[in-house]
Amino acid sequence: MERIDQEKLVVNQMIGIYCRKHHKPADGDLCADCRNLLDYAHQRLDHCPKGNEKSSCRKCEIHCYSKANREKIREVMRYVGPRMIFIHPLSTIRHLISELK
Repeated sequence: MERIDQEKLVVNQMIGIYCRKHHKPADGDLCADCRNLLDYAHQRLDHCPKGNEKSSCRKCEIHCYSKANREKIREVMRYVGPRMIFIHPLSTIRHLISELK
């Protein structure tokens, strides 16, 4: 799996966990706000100037998220990050290994 696809998978999992715990959408999918954030994150990843050679977004010198969306994704990551190892252990391990690069 390519780097961008891995990043999309992890952000999808994280936003899904956050939305289910905080917004409790009736249909089990994402609420409108979280769907918009996920679409935005995927769009940013699709247009990443570094492509599959990218580092993690946290380490990147190019900040391509708008300020409002950067705060939203930080909130999601702050909540979900410590819980990911218990919910999606393989994705978490892959993500942590890629953070070391």
